[in-house]
Amino acid sequence: MTIRCLIVDDEPVARKGLREYIADIPFLELAGECDSPVKALATLQTQPIDLLLLDIQMPRMTGLELLRSLPQPPLVIFTTAHPDYAVESFELNVLDYLLKPVSFERFMKAVMKARAYLDTQQKKDADYFFIKCDNRLEKINYEDILFVEALQNYVAIHTAARKFTTYLTFKGVEEYLPAERFVKVHKSFIVAIDKISSIDGNELVIGRHHIPVSRNLKDEVMEKILNKRYLKR
Repeated sequence: MTIRCLIVDDEPVARKGLREYIADIPFLELAGECDSPVKALATLQTQPIDLLLLDIQMPRMTGLELLRSLPQPPLVIFTTAHPDYAVESFELNVLDYLLKPVSFERFMKAVMKARAYLDTQQKKDADYFFIKCDNRLEKINYEDILFVEALQNYVAIHTAARKFTTYLTFKGVEEYLPAERFVKVHKSFIVAIDKISSIDGNELVIGRHHIPVSRNLKDEVMEKILNKRYLKR
């Protein structure tokens, strides 16, 4: 994933520093830089921007005012010399708040958060993927998956129609599946939360399948599955 960044800062030295940081990080791309929020507005209207690196105190218009004016803002990381706006900025759902001078370590931590967030959103937007199975590329719809099973060097993806066995790692599949729809319940099983029909002790029932739940994962799994939907007297 490449993250397109726009720098908005009236200080040339600050822009230069961010520009150099972006150049050193492979998954970042500098889409442009502006010395005022007014110019940034024009850029945001004409270019797709994933991440806004935004100063706060600037002439004519502050970074906060720019952010409030955007109906659908990209991800925002504030880069500012003023600590006083932190609470107000997080009320606007900014991703991070960096105080100048910004160290490379702190900048990297912030953009890694942006990368993780955008990766999660990308998975949410997708509704299928392809795997290689029996020398063919098979399309797997998220909606069709019942559960995923680890089989030594292979992974079996179970759907209502059939089982797909593919040469993938269990961890790789776990990291790819959207966490809001799937949960790891055992060292060898990931289940689709909406396919669980009942819970029987330490087992989850999905159709005719009984999936074990690990003791060390049970509390976390139960909380995620029930998700405040458990009615009791």
